[in-house]
Amino acid sequence: MTKSWMVRAERGVLFDAFKEKEVVAIGWAELGNLQTFKNRKAIAEEVARCWSEMKPQGVAMVAGILLRFSTEISIGDTVVTYDPSRRMYLMGEVGGDYRFDALIGNDYPHVRPVRWQGEVSRDLLSVESRNSLGSISTLFLIADKVVAEMRKAMTTGEPTKALASAAVEEAVEEDVFESMANRAHEFIKDKVSALSWDDMQELVAGLLRSLGYKTRVSEAGPDRGKDIIASPDGFGFEAPRIVVEVKHRKGAMGAPEIRSFLGGRHPQDKGLYVSTGGFTREARYEAERANIPLSLMDMDELVRTLLEQYEKLDLETQQRVPLRRIFVPAWS
Repeated sequence: MTKSWMVRAERGVLFDAFKEKEVVAIGWAELGNLQTFKNRKAIAEEVARCWSEMKPQGVAMVAGILLRFSTEISIGDTVVTYDPSRRMYLMGEVGGDYRFDALIGNDYPHVRPVRWQGEVSRDLLSVESRNSLGSISTLFLIADKVVAEMRKAMTTGEPTKALASAAVEEAVEEDVFESMANRAHEFIKDKVSALSWDDMQELVAGLLRSLGYKTRVSEAGPDRGKDIIASPDGFGFEAPRIVVEVKHRKGAMGAPEIRSFLGGRHPQDKGLYVSTGGFTREARYEAERANIPLSLMDMDELVRTLLEQYEKLDLETQQRVPLRRIFVPAWS
């Protein structure tokens, strides 16, 4: 019987590499080839030796992940990874046995080949499935019903309804507070993603105002590559003059869009390009070599900034994404 696994791509950093190299990979490179260990106990002993400061619970968790990745994942199993900046899941089928290989880099040498089949937008999934996929663990099992929903969404490209219970099939050992924070972060991104284009533009303008700038927002229609002008005086006469482009769509922005934006800028301008669909690697390279200071803000960065600035936002901006602070017990 085949199983389905989530393999985290280091908060999305390795997503493109996984896709291009047709693999999934995990770290803990110091252990060397996992095939040299006889069992979980042997792996745990080496983990404890390499990371002497790690608590016993952490040692057990890491040993379990490594054993599963190298021996329990089977050829033909479903594998999923996630890019949080694009809010996109990549689904495929395990195509080969474990190997110790620096294909992804020396830091992630534990590799499994994958035949990728397609991508699924998080926005197409039910709340139940989104919640079940929110674990922060590097590797965990995904329930069959969640996988069925993901495949349906991948095939139809349309939002799905919950397929009965979408609970994860087993408990995952992880830091409960970090898990809660991660899930909350993803659900806030869901909320932001559901905003209209106008509301998104006003949200970005509100964030800039919370940072001390005055803003002018373009009217709907041809904007000549700018949606917002932010400056100390509000007119763009005083430096710094920040020109902002806001793209609220599913697809990632590429290098041509970045070049087009830069083409209309003055030498003294500062640029901010916001894309809720994320950016391609080529777009980020184009931004790095821009002739003016240019920052790219994807959904992850937008939500992080929103949380950092939330209490400084004006009431109108807060109402676009209403959040409530909660408190939980803390202990060491």
